[in-house]
Amino acid sequence: MKKETGSVFRELGYFASLGMSVALSIFLGLFLGLWLDKKFDTDPVLMFIGLALGIAAGFSNIVRAGKKGRKF
Repeated sequence: MKKETGSVFRELGYFASLGMSVALSIFLGLFLGLWLDKKFDTDPVLMFIGLALGIAAGFSNIVRAGKKGRKF
């Protein structure tokens, strides 16, 4: 019974950290785009590209978590 409880808590921890992972990937893409915009003087272009890549990475994390959750 203890192994099952530990496994459940481990999975709950994984899914609880999913929101932080999504937010972090979006903000990382946004700030990387902003930094590149300042470096190359392409004001909003690279910010939008970085934001889109961050959102795509965040949704990729959600899809992976969904596939992992189906194993239960």
